[in-house]
Amino acid sequence: MTDLTFNFFQHWYPISPLEDLNPNRPTPIVLLGRRVVVWKPRFSNQYCVFLDQCPHRLAPLSEGRVDEKTGHLMCSYHGWEFDAKGVCTHIPQAEDPDLLSKKHPHYCATSLPTKEANGLLWVWPDADSAAIASSHPLPLSPQVDANRGFVWSSIVRDLEYDWQTLIENIADPSHVPFAHHGVQGNRALAKPIPIEIVESTQTRIKAIIERGFETQITFNPPCHLEYTINFGQGKQLGLVTYCIPTAPGKSRVVAQFPRSFAKRKHYWTPRWWNHIHERNLVLDGDMILLHYQERDLQQRSQTESWKTAYKLPTSADRMVMEFRRWLDQYCQRPLPWGEIDPSSQLPQPNRQQLLDRYHQHTLICGSCRQTLKNVHRLQVGLLIYFALALSIAAVMPDAFRLSISLPLVLTALLGLVIYAGLKYWLEPKFYFVDYIHAQR
Repeated sequence: MTDLTFNFFQHWYPISPLEDLNPNRPTPIVLLGRRVVVWKPRFSNQYCVFLDQCPHRLAPLSEGRVDEKTGHLMCSYHGWEFDAKGVCTHIPQAEDPDLLSKKHPHYCATSLPTKEANGLLWVWPDADSAAIASSHPLPLSPQVDANRGFVWSSIVRDLEYDWQTLIENIADPSHVPFAHHGVQGNRALAKPIPIEIVESTQTRIKAIIERGFETQITFNPPCHLEYTINFGQGKQLGLVTYCIPTAPGKSRVVAQFPRSFAKRKHYWTPRWWNHIHERNLVLDGDMILLHYQERDLQQRSQTESWKTAYKLPTSADRMVMEFRRWLDQYCQRPLPWGEIDPSSQLPQPNRQQLLDRYHQHTLICGSCRQTLKNVHRLQVGLLIYFALALSIAAVMPDAFRLSISLPLVLTALLGLVIYAGLKYWLEPKFYFVDYIHAQR
């Protein structure tokens, strides 16, 4: 094994689409086992990211607020304030007026380098290597480019399996007809997928699929995994994923779906509808399979290598094998928190916890979060109308029962039907949808 160390902390990670961040309040996110807080100064157009600890007493800054007057981030525990660079600007308890003029680094919040590009907020998790960050290019996709005729949508979701498992899964196109049958695939049409590795270095793994349309898979460690599918005649479809290591047994995927055709359909389709109708279903289809697959692999890794734990006889598994070899060759410790102890008896989540769409996605998706609020408001409005319409119809004189009372009752009943559809069909899709492979 080559004695090389892959530093996970000295790379750019896109932790969220910008449109899913709340500019009015701090947002907590976990990255590489560390809590960070995302916030936007009131008089700035750029988001900031700090380690989620106030230097005073280590209270989480994500529970703080953006001060209305100064625009700075205020800790809710004792009111310390920090500007966009993390410099402490106010300590309400300070007796010495010159305490802050010295700008003592011990009083500063730890600020991380950030950039905004392709609609994503990028973070460099190592505060001590900001100079390296400034010269290190972002792993941007050439497909996410409106100037080249592409349109795209995005999604973010927290997942109940590790970064390694997420990379493996996305690098494996052969699971799609089975895990996503009826959503993005058809198990009856599954065929061999001849994958050829054309490049494999410390900084890139590149493969092509020699079947059907020209397809290229590229992995740029540690997080950028991309598909490019050319249909000819200028039509191109892509899958751009960023696989974020968050904590042991957990990860976050930030995905973009560019294409150079069917642009009118893209503009007509609400983002939230795309999420509940397709994107979250795809992620649901993998969740339980990968969660338990990962547990079993961790247990077996105590006594054997992945090379014997996995049975990989076909070329469809070549990208997975190459990724595993990359880990063996370049990563002495694949993740910064070290090995997960498989003997630890942690309570295992049930299906509703594994597929908890509300906490994993809706709460962190600006589009779905706002739509759910609108659905709740509409339900309340429909119930109020139902009660008022029946009350008015009941007290109408007989002469007006046909012309006024009947239309009121009919529209009230129609509103009740709409309410039932919102309550029992649409609303649950923002919370939990069980994914049963045997019924698909």
